[in-house]
Amino acid sequence: MRKILPLLLLSFYTVSGFAQKAEKIEWISIEEAFEKIQKEPRKILIDVYTDWCGWCKRMDAATFTNPEIVNFVSQHYYAVKLDAERKDTITVGNQTFVNEKPDQRRHPHNIAIALMNGKMSYPTIVYLDEGFNLIQSVPGYQTPENLEPILHFLVTDEYKTTPWEEFQKTFKSNL
Repeated sequence: MRKILPLLLLSFYTVSGFAQKAEKIEWISIEEAFEKIQKEPRKILIDVYTDWCGWCKRMDAATFTNPEIVNFVSQHYYAVKLDAERKDTITVGNQTFVNEKPDQRRHPHNIAIALMNGKMSYPTIVYLDEGFNLIQSVPGYQTPENLEPILHFLVTDEYKTTPWEEFQKTFKSNL
């Protein structure tokens, strides 16, 4: 009996998810992130992409599947996938965003334009704080090695008090 109880507890611990790490990032919509942030504040990571962007696909395959990145994002951020050229209307809080030319090929949606301050480059990762305010937009392909310190810098609020160059000197990677 003494040997069975620890084994049962270990099985419960593992099956219930306490010991398991995230296998993949749970991507949600920007509308879902806005709803979730009202109940449980967290920073938001928005992957702004397009269907035709090769670097976006590469980042999905190489960066957003890295176990360290997956676990850190899953634990500390709400992760949003945002097609910059989507055609539908998006309502976030009391603001409505549209694609003004949905019939035009490769026309950006107003929410993408707003999040990226009009600097349309794909992929771009946009970071929002717990109040849904823009912290930073980071354009371009990010390797896991490039992304990891950014994720830590922003989630710990170091960006408020420490220059990026200083943070980089002391950052210890888990990769």
